[in-house]
Amino acid sequence: MAMIGTTIFSHILPVFIGFFGLVLIISGSLEDSNVKLSLGVVLFVTACAFPYVVLSMLV
Repeated sequence: MAMIGTTIFSHILPVFIGFFGLVLIISGSLEDSNVKLSLGVVLFVTACAFPYVVLSMLV
C-alpha cells in the first residue's frame, strides 16, 4: 500500500508547479521578458521530472 505522501508528490505538487510554469511561459512570451520565460521553462521541466525523482526515493 502506498504512503499518503506519494499522492501529494505524484499528483498535486507537479500540477501546481506545471501550472505556474505555464503561466510564466505565457507571461514571459507576451511581455518579451526572458527572465519570466526561462523561469517558466525551468518550472515546467521540474514539474515533469519531479514525480520520477521523488517517488524513486520514496518507494
